[in-house]
Amino acid sequence: MNDVNPRRAAFEILVRIERDQAFADILIDGELSARPFPARDRALLTELVFGVLRRRGTLDYLVDLFSSRRSAKLERGVLTLLRLGLYQMFFLERIPVSAAVNETVKLARVFAPRAAGFVNAVLRRFDRERGTIVWPDRHADPAGFLAAYHSHPRWLAEEWLRRFGAEESEALAAAMSGRPPLTLRVNTLRTTRDGLLRAFAAGGVEAEISTWSPVGIHILSSARPASLPGFREGLFTVQDESSQLASLFLAPEPGENLLDLCAAPGGKATHLAQLMENRGALLACDRDGRKLGRIEETAARLGIGIIGTMALDASVPLASLEDRRFDRILLDAPCSGLGVIRRNPESKWRLTPSDPARMSELQGRILRNAAGCLACGGVLLYSTCSTSVEENETVVHDFVSERDDFVVEDLRALFPGHAPLFTEQGMFRSWPHLHGMDGFFAARLKKQC
Repeated sequence: MNDVNPRRAAFEILVRIERDQAFADILIDGELSARPFPARDRALLTELVFGVLRRRGTLDYLVDLFSSRRSAKLERGVLTLLRLGLYQMFFLERIPVSAAVNETVKLARVFAPRAAGFVNAVLRRFDRERGTIVWPDRHADPAGFLAAYHSHPRWLAEEWLRRFGAEESEALAAAMSGRPPLTLRVNTLRTTRDGLLRAFAAGGVEAEISTWSPVGIHILSSARPASLPGFREGLFTVQDESSQLASLFLAPEPGENLLDLCAAPGGKATHLAQLMENRGALLACDRDGRKLGRIEETAARLGIGIIGTMALDASVPLASLEDRRFDRILLDAPCSGLGVIRRNPESKWRLTPSDPARMSELQGRILRNAAGCLACGGVLLYSTCSTSVEENETVVHDFVSERDDFVVEDLRALFPGHAPLFTEQGMFRSWPHLHGMDGFFAARLKKQC
């Protein structure tokens, strides 16, 4: 096998993700930057890694059906090989079965030579007997069905079923295991949405406007963002529509003084600066100082000059900011990430049922610290990319129950054009199966004097 074999690279990345708790996007970007993959192989590598991660539950169910050994008992490398081969055979119609089997067995001879025959036998048995697959009964065992057929941890399927019932849970489960859209935010400091769409059309890039964000564009072609027309010129940045809406709901004004806590990688910070017309001041903070450079690089590419950065742990009292007050604060709190598991599929296999409660304690602490930096009459937007009630409504309700000087503003009254996105309590909630964007939450809090 040559050094730029996409299947080999996918296998090695998948092993590292599981062994080292690494992140798929970082490893894929590193691999594609280091090796001269042709465009077709770049696409295959990305598809294999993210596809296996999204469909891991289904693939392990198939292994249990067609292997003489249970998936939980197999060595990591052998199980990864089976997942890789089965994903190509079951989910990728354009790849011939013979190619999927042969290439997987070749990998086995390199990385697990004693198991090569076993891998070959399981894949060929699956090919012969795929018509006999029986899924868990969706009525007798709905959680088992969602876990196996739509590839999610059983505890998460059970949580969805408790909240939404069978029909909506299945729609949500299907969306959460699918491919997320590639959404851009137009940099209105340098162009317009119509202008960027014209540039894309001239470059052969298929695109359409987003439904809810006035500056969002969905890319329908297969493309890397950095290769799109206008990237180097700073005409856009990648940002999901739900994340774009968070900045819109904070609604900053030019000339104001803003604080963005937990700001990396900077999508919302640069959007806030854009809404401020690059006038005023915005302090972007993050606990990991190494991530601040990415915010600065993106701001420079977009032509934004009002963003300053500071390494800051918002989970402890903000002594370095105790003498400063901000007109508006964005707190996009660290969370379980349950709303973005289709973008970060490795995370759903690492989460546990206790994580939302554990995160909510941290989120409440950060919110209380952030509130001390808000000026009288100021507005704070609390947001997460989690779908759990514990990390969202509960955190907000607990906070306002402690503070007589804060009220939750009703987003329905402030942004009537977005009414379908708001809950009965006037908070923002988006869902992949309902709105075509990431699972996201936001509540707008006002400080009274």
